[in-house]
Amino acid sequence: MRRLIEPDLEARVCARLDARLSRNIDAPVCVALSGGGDSLALLQIASVWAKDRGRRLLALTVDHGLHPLSGEWTAFAGAQARRCGAEWRALAWQGPKPETGLTAAARLARHRLIADAARHAGARVVLFGHTADDVDEAEWMRARGSTLGRMREWSPSPVWPQGRGLMLLRPMLAERREPLRRWLGPRGSSWIDDPANDDPRYGRARARLALAGEAAAAVGSARRPLLGDPPQAIDGEGFRCARQVGRQALAAALVCAGGGEAQPRREQLQALMSRLASGEDFVATLSGARLEAKGPDLAILREAGELRRRAAEPLVLQPGTATVWDGRIELQAREPGWAVAAAQGRMAQLSDLDRACLSRLPAPARASWPVLMHEKSGPVLSSEAVSVRGLTAQRLRLALSRASGETTHEDDLRSPADGEGPWNPLCLGAEHMDRRSGDDCWTTEDINEPA
Repeated sequence: MRRLIEPDLEARVCARLDARLSRNIDAPVCVALSGGGDSLALLQIASVWAKDRGRRLLALTVDHGLHPLSGEWTAFAGAQARRCGAEWRALAWQGPKPETGLTAAARLARHRLIADAARHAGARVVLFGHTADDVDEAEWMRARGSTLGRMREWSPSPVWPQGRGLMLLRPMLAERREPLRRWLGPRGSSWIDDPANDDPRYGRARARLALAGEAAAAVGSARRPLLGDPPQAIDGEGFRCARQVGRQALAAALVCAGGGEAQPRREQLQALMSRLASGEDFVATLSGARLEAKGPDLAILREAGELRRRAAEPLVLQPGTATVWDGRIELQAREPGWAVAAAQGRMAQLSDLDRACLSRLPAPARASWPVLMHEKSGPVLSSEAVSVRGLTAQRLRLALSRASGETTHEDDLRSPADGEGPWNPLCLGAEHMDRRSGDDCWTTEDINEPA
């Protein structure tokens, strides 16, 4: 009976998993499991794939606490995961819920919880069960003013810094929702139908109602902005690119340099693109980044003025725990007493050598550069007691990976590109420029070679 209904579905999805995921490694593959029909079909197919390819499968279920039956739904998802032989973990969205924008807040919380859990488990890829119907519904909502992003088969986690180095894979994005349920039926599987999916107060439900009975839109038919020449990493955790950079690449570079996670608004980005097309030289700020257009080139760096306005306290580092500062730098202290802050307002306290090193950066990047401080001493650019890793170059590479074709497989996440290994962006001193110190510092080749 099973082979008479959607006989090729399992083979198609497994082929997409094979194209992206590694075999016979210890790191688990995670599955976002809500208990709905789409995620349940993905769980069952992925469990067959994982057993045949020597991988562990970890299902992650988020209880949003928004429905009286949410606890029962979570328990049902756990039972389904165990039935398939997968590991399972329940996650809960705790704390107060917003009165407005609840759907977007719930989506953001879900991604953050899943990203944290996946990284803690050592996973690099999370599977999501989105389908072609989700693509059509999102397009319908965007046409009516929604700010939903476009779903792609292979894309970075949308949350930062929780999702750093984590990719999302949607292997059923070309499949339709109803055939998945027809595939589940003969397998004796039931699933959860969230009442919110039929509640017209929610945009997703209105989209489903509007699209019901209409001819399905062609998957991927929406025009994707061109990348142009991709931005190249430069000193200062920033980027340089040509004035003709594509809209998608420019938006990604601004977000990465700024260290945040929210994409620039469409009208703001379009206004910036118009200024670039005019050929004028100018300085602008957007998404926490500073853009300098001069002649044919652009430089994109962190906007130091935002750090000054925010006036954040130094971030205390907990020994043995990786901490992300300003969305751009990951630090891990080997001993207590260390903190990190912006160089702005502290440059005069640096040694002559450190100030000379800092002067090698582009002038706009110096104030937003991080310095280390110990409770018993003043600020320094680097210390053997703190390992440091810049995040912006790899983040941009992953953000543009689908369009550029550069990062297409889980192996690429485990084997960083040249210049992206563990290095210390605080090691700018002359004594560090021609040698490595435990693979923590730049060499001259690392500094000049784009990631």
